[in-house]
Amino acid sequence: MIDTDGLTRVFGEITAVDELTLHVKEGEVFGFLGPNGAGKTTTVRMLASLISKSSGSATVAGYEIGDSSAELKLRRQIGLLPENVGLYEGMSAYRNLEYYGRLNRLDSTTLRKNIERLLRMMDLWEKRDLPVGTFSKGMKQKVAIARALVHDPVLLFLDEPTANLDPEAAKMVRDFILELKRDQRTIFLNTHHLDEAERICDRVGILKTRLLTVGTLEELKAQLWGTRTVVRLEHASESIVTALRARLGARKIEVSGNRLLIEVADPERENPEIAEAVLASGGRLRELTQLSPSLEEVYLRLIREEGPAA
Repeated sequence: MIDTDGLTRVFGEITAVDELTLHVKEGEVFGFLGPNGAGKTTTVRMLASLISKSSGSATVAGYEIGDSSAELKLRRQIGLLPENVGLYEGMSAYRNLEYYGRLNRLDSTTLRKNIERLLRMMDLWEKRDLPVGTFSKGMKQKVAIARALVHDPVLLFLDEPTANLDPEAAKMVRDFILELKRDQRTIFLNTHHLDEAERICDRVGILKTRLLTVGTLEELKAQLWGTRTVVRLEHASESIVTALRARLGARKIEVSGNRLLIEVADPERENPEIAEAVLASGGRLRELTQLSPSLEEVYLRLIREEGPAA
């Protein structure tokens, strides 16, 4: 759905996006993470053909960005929720969606059906004739998402969709994104809310002008930490550690009090062996779990170290 190769954008002497190479599959929810100023919004603006690239190439929904003859065709294939929603607040929710649907040249019958379906989906149908200026932030955000979907695009760009929302409104928007996910939409989600990405996204990429890494959460955890098993014992004696080293070979074992941290290649096969070795050496096992760092730990380590792209 999205393929970029060395995509770069320079503003004067500042490189906002530096040689981005990325593939986003059809039907996935892809999270694009990074601190403020990392280049996330600039990337979306290039992919949506709103600003030009400085170098590199990108194909979005089958169209090459930078091809002026394809710009209108590309924009009809995508929906965009910008960070600032930009609704006409004196107009009703219905009229806002109607206006943008007509800009995308939808016929009247299809447009009416799409507007009703989207407003009902977001529990706004009964409020369709009220001015958007009377809505809460969360309701406005939902109208803006509906606006991005009113022409039934194959790809949806969401730029910080829960920014500046209170917890209730943010949950409302997240729940709606999950509904879109179940509908197999391709969604490109810009966010620095890591818990949001962890709940919603199939894969994530972490950007800090350059792409630092990309993958599923499990892949990123394994890439940075490897696969490790945590063993908590009643008493971690030297004999138990020796027995584990004999059983597991050259595996790295870290001892911290009565807690052992053991590198494993295949947890399903090796964890039972670890338990057997502990019991056979007279140890008493309190707990055996897989080490599972959060997305926040993965993100902060990469941002601080600024490691190479993977």
